[in-house]
Amino acid sequence: MLVGERMSRHPITVEPKTSVVEALNLIRNEKVRRLPVLSKDGSLIGIVSEKDLLYASPSPATSLSVWEINYLLSKLTVAEVMKREVITVGENEVLEVAARIMADKRIGSLPVMRGNQLVGIITETDLFKVFVELFSARSKGVRISALIPAVKGELARITGAVAGRGGNILAMGTFLGEDPTNARITMKVDGVPMAELVELITPLVQKMLDVREV
Repeated sequence: MLVGERMSRHPITVEPKTSVVEALNLIRNEKVRRLPVLSKDGSLIGIVSEKDLLYASPSPATSLSVWEINYLLSKLTVAEVMKREVITVGENEVLEVAARIMADKRIGSLPVMRGNQLVGIITETDLFKVFVELFSARSKGVRISALIPAVKGELARITGAVAGRGGNILAMGTFLGEDPTNARITMKVDGVPMAELVELITPLVQKMLDVREV
């Protein structure tokens, strides 16, 4: 799955000369958290978040009057508070690379580029939606987590056994185990009663970690 297939297209953007007040209103009205900043020729030159804009606002404990605060904020522009070093991702990059960058850099979104052109933005929310699909969270089934040996062929044995019993594997993922010798698997199965599935899977794994109907 590619970033371009899951990004939010036509992101809302601002110019460097946009005031902090205007940018804040835009974020709140459009219910977004970040705004890419584009120059007059459409080049991406920065990004500004709601937090950046709020930090630029005077503290509630300030002695300034409302009129003074509004005047100062009307003069303060996005260019003065935006982040100029923007981490981006290409639209043809695989989705897991974008997720890794966001996790490693601790950022909530990545502007998506086609060459030098901004074509979208990929956010935490977009990744959460993929996670919901990945684990078939909207479908009912038996969800099993277990430890298996980290050797070739283990997954094939388990999936083959489930298929042989007439089960339909709705979702399956592998994760780091307790140590390098094992891996954790999580799968959701439809078409086999829970007790029967547990009886089938238990001899094929090192340890059953969790079983539930969801």
